[in-house]
This record gives sequence, C-alpha cells and structure tokens, in this order.
Amino acid sequence: MVTRAPRRALPENRVHRTGNRVLLVLGRQEWMDRPSYRFENMLTFAFNAFGGARDRIANLLNGVWLGHPVHPPLASLTSGAIGTTVALDALSILPGRPKTEVFDASRFAQRALGVGIVANLASAVTGIADWQHTHEQDRRIGAVHGILNVIATGLYLRSWRDRRRGRHRRGIVTSALAYGITTGSGFLGGSLVFGSGIGLDQSGNRLRIGQWTPVAPVTDLPAGKPTRVDVDGVPVVLCRTGDTVAALGGLCPHLAAPMEDGWLDRGRIVCPWHGSQFDTATGEVVRGPAAAPLPCYEARVRGGTVELRDGTDHPVGSGRHTPVFAITDAETTEKPVTEEAGQP
Repeated sequence: MVTRAPRRALPENRVHRTGNRVLLVLGRQEWMDRPSYRFENMLTFAFNAFGGARDRIANLLNGVWLGHPVHPPLASLTSGAIGTTVALDALSILPGRPKTEVFDASRFAQRALGVGIVANLASAVTGIADWQHTHEQDRRIGAVHGILNVIATGLYLRSWRDRRRGRHRRGIVTSALAYGITTGSGFLGGSLVFGSGIGLDQSGNRLRIGQWTPVAPVTDLPAGKPTRVDVDGVPVVLCRTGDTVAALGGLCPHLAAPMEDGWLDRGRIVCPWHGSQFDTATGEVVRGPAAAPLPCYEARVRGGTVELRDGTDHPVGSGRHTPVFAITDAETTEKPVTEEAGQP
C-alpha cells in the first residue's frame, strides 16, 4: 500500500488558516466579557444623559440617516489618508530627491496624517456605537479591534506632534508602525463584517409576488402581537392594530432577530433583541441600532383572509410608503387607510 505525504498548504491558504486561528483564539477569551459589559453600561449611561436627544444621536452614529453603518466609510477614509501619509513619507526619504520635493512630500504627509487622525477618531465613535450591540465571540474580537485602533491613534498623534517639532524621521517611523497596527486591526474588523455580518442588512430574502396572495385568516392574528407567516419560503410578520393589518419582513436587518418575538408600540414594531424600532406603515427605521429599513409589503383583507403582494413600482425594503388596508369582509368596499396608498 502506497501512502502519500500530505500536501503542504499553499501560501495563501496558510495565511487564511493563520487568520482563522487568530480569530478563534481571540473569540475564546471569555475573561474579556466582564470589562466589556461594564464598558457597555457606561455607554448606556452616557447616551441616556442626552435625554430626549438620545435617539437622534444614536441614529446619527448608527447610520440610520445613511441606510447603513457610518463606521465602514469613515474607516476607509482613515485608511486612505494614513496610506497616503505612508506613501508620501516613502517618497520623501528616497535618495536623490530634490530638497523642494522632499519638503513638499513631508508637508503634505503631515496634512494627510491630520485628516487620518480626525477620521480615525470619528470612526472610533461610530465603531463603539456598533460594537455596543454585539455579543460573545464578536464582542471579544471587536474589543481587540478597538483597542488596537486606540493604540494606533495614540501613535498617529505622537507622529503628528514629532513632525510639528521638526522630528520628521521619528514621525515617519512612528506612523509606519501605527499603520501596521491599523492593518492588523482592519483584518479583525473585516472578519466581523464579512464573517459575522456585523453592519450588513440581515433581513434575508425579499418577497417577490406581484399578485395578491392569500396568506392567513384574519382571525388568526391577535391584535397588537406580530404573527409570523412564511410566504414562498420568506418569513413575514403580520401586525394587526385595530382595524388595520401591516406586513413586514420577519427578520430584523440588524442581526436577523425574529420579529415575531417583538412587540407593537404606537405604530412601531420593536426588535426583541436590541430594541430597534420600525414604522409598521413604511418599514423605515425610527430607532437604531438597525440602519437598514425593514422590508414592507402591501396587505389587505378579502373574505376574512389576509392577502399580500409586493408593489412593483418601488424597490422592496426601500422605506417606501406602503398602504395599509382596513379590515373588511366586503370585497367591494376595501379602501386604503392612508391617502398615499397605491393600487387597491
């Protein structure tokens, strides 16, 4: 019997495996949970100190106004500005360069570094707002990601100060070291986004039906309690309030929480995990941490049966106004409750 020696992993596979091992080790550091949750409590007190402006500030940091988290574009701006600094630093130390070019490269490197520091601070604030609603392995990896960024920011500030005092060589070395730390931190941040879906819209597949489709008897819908139905394999929650029925996506866009476990509050459906609130008539985010709207569908009642369809004039889940139809058994007297309703 011929035995073959095991194949050696390709270099790119070895890098991938090493990265996975790092993530596994960091994710197992349970000792980080206590200090991280204490820090989260401090953040909660800080947000509550804003009183009535709390939700507006939280929505600003979570990116509700943008439709997705603000942290990634700010992190990209930071990386671009610091990368420009490192490139200009490299240009300034090349041998044989005219003094004027060296001076210009050093001057613009310092300005790019200043932009990077400001962007990094803003990125940190928005990143903390996103990290606040993570748990277990993701929370631990996110904590290390944040600590590395704090260290890198301190080094960037030190580099900027050295440059201002004419110590350009020391400033170049310091910022290059910090950029290496930022690169490692960026790997951890990327694993949270692309591996765990932090910050991505996790509301799942959208319902794609153009014709009115019966889904449930209206008598099966308790008033004031979201009820889940599956239509073509897509989870949908039906919300009956008074004499109206609204149809929304069954998974929260933030971290895919089951919305049937949530509750209704003054025309809003509340996520059971992190308290995100969505307008039941439009699916728009009223309160984060969710940034993307909840998919919203047209609903009506005919002959005691709730029927759904997805309007074809607007993209699904775009926060568009969706008509909510009054409950009636008379097929010829159904009217939209709102003035903005589209087709009956």
